[in-house]
Amino acid sequence: MAGARILVVDDDKKIVDLVALYLKRDGYQVLVAYDGPQALALTRQEQPDLIILDLMLPGMDGLSLCRTLRAEGNRVPIIMLTARTLEEDKLIGLDLGADDYVTKPFSPRELMARVRAVLRRIGEEKEEPAELRYGDLVVDLMRHEVKVRGRPVSLTVREFQLLRTLVAQPGRAFTRQELLDKAFGLGYEGLERTVDVHIMNLRRKIEPDPARPTYIQTVQGVGYKTAEHPHVP
Repeated sequence: MAGARILVVDDDKKIVDLVALYLKRDGYQVLVAYDGPQALALTRQEQPDLIILDLMLPGMDGLSLCRTLRAEGNRVPIIMLTARTLEEDKLIGLDLGADDYVTKPFSPRELMARVRAVLRRIGEEKEEPAELRYGDLVVDLMRHEVKVRGRPVSLTVREFQLLRTLVAQPGRAFTRQELLDKAFGLGYEGLERTVDVHIMNLRRKIEPDPARPTYIQTVQGVGYKTAEHPHVP
């Protein structure tokens, strides 16, 4: 997305200036904020295409800002940029709806690659239909809702992303790493077996018989897929 507007939020002016410099070199328009309330106001007013967001902010921390935006229905892509390195912190941010997570100290060139990857993925998603249908499953991409045989099912952000990925390409086998990238962002460094846990929980919610799944199939030695032609129980 050439010319995309990106909001950089950090209370360290040197970091803001460095990130803004690299973004402008890549042809992006840059907005800046140095605290949470200013970032929230700018996001509401300017509707940026992406936010690079520090977690430790005065006034309102990054997690609270992310939570507020998602509660308002704002789906702006967010890359979290923080010195927090614990996996628990990463998972909290991702579960709140962040699209990627970069830890400090960071490589500006790597951050630019993450920016391009997130914007590219968002551009691809905008070309998708409003909803995906697979057998008795309906995945509403606009409302982030899923129905199974007409019954609403509550999914986490990660479960929704996994189901969306699998249903969008029936018959294609995805490796666990590919599914991790789709559901957790390219920067996630957790174990690939994390996917197995989310798939197990997803099956419990959507499969008529989770012990004998009909929607999400295991591909031995590879990962998971949905059948090319769904079998409706």
